[in-house]
Amino acid sequence: MKISNTIKAMALGTASVLAMGAIATGNAFAATNGSIYCPDGTKQDDYSKCGKGMENANNQNNLMTIVNIIINVLIGIIGLVAVVMIVYGGFQYTSSAGDPSKVKKAKDTILYGVIGLVISLLAFAIVNFVLTSVFGGKVDK
Repeated sequence: MKISNTIKAMALGTASVLAMGAIATGNAFAATNGSIYCPDGTKQDDYSKCGKGMENANNQNNLMTIVNIIINVLIGIIGLVAVVMIVYGGFQYTSSAGDPSKVKKAKDTILYGVIGLVISLLAFAIVNFVLTSVFGGKVDK
C-alpha cells in the first residue's frame, strides 16, 4: 500500500503540532509542582526551608505565584484544545474522500486551530512578560 506525500506531510505536521502543544502545556503545568524560589535563588518545596527573613517574601510572592499558576494553567488548557482541534481537522481532511465541502470544513478547522494555538502561545509569552515586569522578579516555573 502506497502512502501519499500529503498523508506523510500531515502526519509530520500533526506530530510537530502535538510536540509544540506538549511543550506549551508542560510549561503551564510545571508551575503547579509545588516548588518555589527563595530570594537567594534556591529552589525549595516550601518557604520554611528558605531561612530567616522570609515573612515579607511570603506575602509579596504569594499573589504573583497564584496569578501565574492560574493564568498558565488556563493558557495551557486553551493550547491543548487548539492542538486537539488541529488533529481533529487533520482527521476530517483525510476522511473527506475528496468532497469539496468536507475538505473546506477540514481546512477551516485546521486553520482556526493553528490560529488558536498561536494566540495561546502569544498570550503565554505576554502574560509572563507582564507579570515579570509588574512584579520585578523571576516568574516561578
